[in-house]
Amino acid sequence: MSSSMIMFRACRPRRQHAQPIRKFATVTSIQSGRAPLSRFEPNDSVDYMAFAKYVPNLRKILGRPLTYAEKVLLTHLDGEHGEKITRGSTQLKLKPRRIACQDATAQMAIIQFMSAGLDKTAVPTTVHCDHLIVGRDGSENDLAGALTSHGEVYEFLSSACQRYNMGFWKPNAGIIHQIVLENYAYPGGMLIGTDSHTPNAGGMGMIAIGVGGADAVDVMSGLPLEITAPNVIGVKLTGQLSGWASPKDVINKVAGVLGVKGGTGSIIEYFGPGAASISATGMATITNMGAETGATTSIFPYSDRMASYLRATRRPELADALHVAKGELQADEGAEYDHVIEIDLSSLEPHINGPFTPDLSTPLSRFGDAVRENQWPEKLTAGLIGSCTNSSFEDLSRAASLARQALKAGLKPQMPLFLSPGSEQTAQTLKREGVVDVFDRLGSKVLSNACGPCCGAWDRTDMEKGTKNSILASYNRNFTGRLDGNPATHAFISSPEMVMAKVFSNDLAFNPTKDSIKLESGAEFLFQPPEGDSLPHGLYEETDHVYDASSTDAEVRQAVTVQISPESQRLQRLAPFAPWSGQDFLDCPILIKTVGKCTTDHITTAGPWMRFRGHLENISNNTLIGAINADNNEANKVVNQVTGELSGVPDAARDYQSRGLPWVVVADHNYGEGSSREHAALQPRYLGGVAIIARSFARIHEANLKKQGMLALTFAEPAAYDKIKPSDRVSIVGLNGLAPKQPIRLEITQKDGTRWAAEAKHTLTDEQVEFFKAGSALNLMASRIGVSSK
Repeated sequence: MSSSMIMFRACRPRRQHAQPIRKFATVTSIQSGRAPLSRFEPNDSVDYMAFAKYVPNLRKILGRPLTYAEKVLLTHLDGEHGEKITRGSTQLKLKPRRIACQDATAQMAIIQFMSAGLDKTAVPTTVHCDHLIVGRDGSENDLAGALTSHGEVYEFLSSACQRYNMGFWKPNAGIIHQIVLENYAYPGGMLIGTDSHTPNAGGMGMIAIGVGGADAVDVMSGLPLEITAPNVIGVKLTGQLSGWASPKDVINKVAGVLGVKGGTGSIIEYFGPGAASISATGMATITNMGAETGATTSIFPYSDRMASYLRATRRPELADALHVAKGELQADEGAEYDHVIEIDLSSLEPHINGPFTPDLSTPLSRFGDAVRENQWPEKLTAGLIGSCTNSSFEDLSRAASLARQALKAGLKPQMPLFLSPGSEQTAQTLKREGVVDVFDRLGSKVLSNACGPCCGAWDRTDMEKGTKNSILASYNRNFTGRLDGNPATHAFISSPEMVMAKVFSNDLAFNPTKDSIKLESGAEFLFQPPEGDSLPHGLYEETDHVYDASSTDAEVRQAVTVQISPESQRLQRLAPFAPWSGQDFLDCPILIKTVGKCTTDHITTAGPWMRFRGHLENISNNTLIGAINADNNEANKVVNQVTGELSGVPDAARDYQSRGLPWVVVADHNYGEGSSREHAALQPRYLGGVAIIARSFARIHEANLKKQGMLALTFAEPAAYDKIKPSDRVSIVGLNGLAPKQPIRLEITQKDGTRWAAEAKHTLTDEQVEFFKAGSALNLMASRIGVSSK
């Protein structure tokens, strides 16, 4: 096989039988507290003895009891930290143990890494092909379509993994977070991922942080991850889930309490006697969707449920080794939290969140009234089960138990039902246990082991755009138009069990815990609470055929040519951004003043645009086309301040750029919430933007902007947002004095010549000021290692 063309096979379903686990665990390994980092990286190890010895030193230095999150975070400091660590202010430099990238964000991350000129990644890194497979016709046809449509991208990713020593999880292998949970997550570890729901691994007691591609590139290159020491929000769990209540209901409730920005700058740490009663995959559901609160990450302390999951997924060495550190894999007695939320699991009822935002949380007992009061479309038109949040063995087993009840009664789903299995390993295990057969008997459409509709990769054919309708999904995010591209679709979020039960009645208000369904015989059918095991009988199926490792021979790797065609419309090598000119930005037109929610979905929409994630020039044509203009309450309609003409947002940006006019965006609260996609920062930078001035920012997006050399500024007085007009010009002055904690002066000139000034704040560190001056973090890194960006 030619080294210039790395071929791969997509992983198609293959029946496997459970194999006896390899016997690596020994008395010596248990006593030493060491175990392989993963089954695929036997030469890297986890050292629990070192962890157990280091934590008491941290406790002594800080002079107080530690939360579990602090223990894990601070044991991954890059060297000794000589200063006092204060939550919410101290800048930390951290060394994650691994990086996980999904295929949509990996393209740009790898292209940036290639620009650094390094031979291989400094830490174990994997790429997961899960976002590009569009759900429509079922797994086999959808996978074939993806291989045809995205073959060029898969070839690029595969060849780059072979060249730079990264693991490659093939199309249909599974969703990134499920793969990480099954193969790489372990208590006390730390990873970063180029996806906002990376905190899924917190269900295995891991600090797992979603980052932009530029942050990932830093860590790939051997540099530390820099973050502000987070606050720690405690969620005390008592009691035990029972009946219809599920782990999804825990996080649906927490999201309702905190809102979409209440977790910003914080880690959510679960504790209390109720925590140990939840399965490992259930805990992962909770930490996964914690991203919707804006939290840095979420985490559970160690419980024996984690060890059971490690053994079931063929990692007994880790389950044995961690015993030497069990006492430290939890919060210290007396540890203090910045805020505590208490939830009694025994009295928790199911919750349904939405529409249009994941934090509008309604208890099931009040949901029917909410449907009527808010005039939400009463007919339920689709049910969707799966996603990285809820596609575990336990989730689908419990959902199947309800389906069996309905089938036995002669009921059929009243709408399309879609299933997205989390991974090939889980899918084959569910098939072995008879669960997939239940979904087949329902006539449900089993999609690929991929994100599918959850990330917007759903080609929905049964609903015309603009038609108001309601859908129910076990997903984690439900922003306007996200799932099916229809802004009129009211998407609600609940547990897989609730989705399953409600698809047998097309009434959105149907409450399966108390409402009956009339059968053809005239009898009334009432669901009994769901049941299901948290783990399969025996081990999960072995499906290593879905994974490709790179060569351990450096010469073989270096002979590989990464596949990027100069004529490609999907992939494009990056040219470095220009460094700061040293001058203030004067009389900048406002490209758009956004109003209300402006998520990364609004800044750079997904759906068909996802195909251009590796081509910055092409994908920039969707920049801010979903944002709502405060001037006219419409999307993608702005007045060009030079020509006076009405145009699309990207068109106006390109016109300003062609005239040498730097421009700014004025934004509302929590600008950039949602996905970690760094294109939302790259695209405005590419089109000539110099600053986003907002009331507030979402954490990941603010970091992404700074990495790309853009100014992320917040109004010192939020009322200034109301005063500024889309037709104003903005000057950003005093940039020669740009420094941490020093405000920036904004001088605003109105159309009639009236002038006024406002103060803007920023969170730039000394290092991030250098990003700005160099033009980007990548430029700075390349200059430091003596390699010119290409």
